[in-house]
Amino acid sequence: MKGLQLDPETIRQELVLFNQRLQQSYETLKTIEGVDVGTTPRSEIYRNDKTRLYHYTPRNQTQNRLPLLICYALVNRPYIADLQPDRSLIASLLDQGIPVYLIDWGYPDEGDRYLDLDDYIEEYLDGCVNACIEHAASDKVNLLGICQGGTFSLCYTALHPERVRNLITMVTPVDFHTDDFILSHLAMKVDADLAVATYGNIPGEVLNDTYNSLMPMRLGVQKNLGLPAQLSDRDKALNFLRMEQWINDGPDQAGEAFRSFIQQFFQRNLLLKGEVKIGSKQIDLKTINQPILNIIGAHDHLVPPSSSRALETATSSQDYNEICVNAGHIGVFVSSRALKQVPESIARWLQARD
Repeated sequence: MKGLQLDPETIRQELVLFNQRLQQSYETLKTIEGVDVGTTPRSEIYRNDKTRLYHYTPRNQTQNRLPLLICYALVNRPYIADLQPDRSLIASLLDQGIPVYLIDWGYPDEGDRYLDLDDYIEEYLDGCVNACIEHAASDKVNLLGICQGGTFSLCYTALHPERVRNLITMVTPVDFHTDDFILSHLAMKVDADLAVATYGNIPGEVLNDTYNSLMPMRLGVQKNLGLPAQLSDRDKALNFLRMEQWINDGPDQAGEAFRSFIQQFFQRNLLLKGEVKIGSKQIDLKTINQPILNIIGAHDHLVPPSSSRALETATSSQDYNEICVNAGHIGVFVSSRALKQVPESIARWLQARD
């Protein structure tokens, strides 16, 4: 096998071009004072401790009857669903005439060290559902859970089926022990008791480094080498910086909630076994018979399709539908291709059932 042969002149030209792009990137960044995210108009209608519930201003008069409540993960910030005007799941849902509400869990601090899953699901999530129902003058919600928020939504629906009309899960882990669930294999090695005893709350940057380690070449070396091209003009730079802000804006995780999620879901796979405990209550997914729309990322490296697809047989729903989007974990709701497919599909699915 012949070794890689590079012409010295070719190398020189590449280095000159790289340096020129670096200088251009520097000049571009000098013109940017800050980035804006989450710009779709909204109002806060409920709060409980650090949790906030937002209602988004409708864009047209043709609306679904029931409100759509979005429950995002505790990890990272929910404004990824409204990153910028042309990359906003929320704005696209509003354009489809859907009343949209969003839960923001906030940033846990040392005073939240002992918050557990019962607090998040039975106190904060339940409070947001009730506030959403009251604000929308409805009797139920349509619940859309994203990633870990989808797992929370499954637990909530199992506990309170009378408050959920339709359930949508997006890039949601269900079977945590599939062979290709790399993050779960890593979580199996985590001593959650030691981590919580050491940190109290688990630092967001620790989790962010963990996620990046799953794809070190793509999320490390390749991204850094591609920076000059990403920052070549103002629009590209702003797109890149908004995403980078979100990636590095991971909240700390309340210690007890982290411990319980790692041990019950990742390490023991109790959700699929019907043995998860939220407070004193046991979660049995077979109590769920609502219509389910399960949205999966075909190239999801964090939650593989095999984990999400386990939902098809995990509940008692006779109305299970699945959409596989040609995108990764985040691309399912920020890529231009996905935003042409997903919001419209959600709207059609809801309209057929509301």
